[in-house]
Amino acid sequence: MDLETVGDLALHIILTKLGAKYTAVTACVSKKLRSFASEDSLWFKFCSQDLDLNQPIDPLGNPTPSFKVSYKIWREAFSMYPWLLVIRVKRCWGRLNNWLDINFPEAKATLRTGVSEADIQEFERILKVKLPLPTRILYRFCDGQEFTSGPLVSAQGSSLGLIGGYSFYDHLINVYLLPLNEVISNTKVILRHPSFSSRSKYIVVAASSTHVKKFFFLNCTTGQLHVGTENLPINGGMLPCVPNALINSVLDFNDDQQQDAMLLWLEEHGRRLENGVIKLHEEGGIRSISLFPEEPPLCSTAVTNGVKVRASTVFIPESTDLQIDNQSSCQLHRRHWIIHANDHKVSDVNAEAVIGKFPLLLPGAKEFVYESCAPLPTSSGSIEGSFTFVPGRMPYRPLQLARRSIPLQA
Repeated sequence: MDLETVGDLALHIILTKLGAKYTAVTACVSKKLRSFASEDSLWFKFCSQDLDLNQPIDPLGNPTPSFKVSYKIWREAFSMYPWLLVIRVKRCWGRLNNWLDINFPEAKATLRTGVSEADIQEFERILKVKLPLPTRILYRFCDGQEFTSGPLVSAQGSSLGLIGGYSFYDHLINVYLLPLNEVISNTKVILRHPSFSSRSKYIVVAASSTHVKKFFFLNCTTGQLHVGTENLPINGGMLPCVPNALINSVLDFNDDQQQDAMLLWLEEHGRRLENGVIKLHEEGGIRSISLFPEEPPLCSTAVTNGVKVRASTVFIPESTDLQIDNQSSCQLHRRHWIIHANDHKVSDVNAEAVIGKFPLLLPGAKEFVYESCAPLPTSSGSIEGSFTFVPGRMPYRPLQLARRSIPLQA
């Protein structure tokens, strides 16, 4: 079909569907198509769809003459990266910024302007690492957080951390994203510890601003994000934050599907904030993001005699000595089930194995599935419980099954 014979409205719709890249190519065909491809209403759509822009600005927030010029400047500023990845990171930060604008503007004010490509190269030179591509772009958009003195910053730390935290007894955690200069200083200090002698490619990207220490480490080689455990000062104990299977092509400039744990972590955090799973908590006139979930399925609610109770849990890695090698196996040891008929407990099963088996779980192996049942004397009931796993493999010992004689009736 000759595009020049197509009506104006139809041509506008076609170019919109083509997207920015192929619209620019179409503009080289003829004067008429160049004229249509230059319409700013068209480039407004591209800026809105790809970059979530509702006004023509450059990456530093400066106004530009048109949306077409704005789009061109953005493409040139991030020309060294896969464009689809840039769009994804921009949307991640946009989601977080929008939520902060509406709900937590005092925390929004702590976000620093993104760094330049030269800043990242200097950072990599100092620490002798190569940042995963998603994290590089994340810092191009925002250089972490910076706290200034004020009523929301005290000797106990700041309540304005973007990641947030929790508080119980004298245990206060509030995690913020470190700017590159603090990443350098904190990483240099921690890498001096003997337990980090083999972790020269790990950098500190987030930490609690309070007196209770909590650190997040990015492995620049694999793209995995780790959180320190109670054993961090002793033997460098830490746990992975994201399943390894989700991390992909973190250093490949020619792949549009890159995602490291840092990007996945922030995207999930943004979704939980948007969906109200985690919310602001206020105490003593000070607001902070609480990581205790407040919506199902991560939160349970019960109403008894008009009293509504909502309960949820948060894993506290800095207070546990648990260490898991995510390349190792684990084996099921015990199961514990509590069974209720209506509100009455009818069974409490606490024993070894499931259906006579101790399944061994291996990374990447087929999942273990089993089926069982329990008789109930009522039409409704519930079951709750837990499994106990041991790291690696249990020493071999045969399962002892109880025998029970059942008399037969003629």
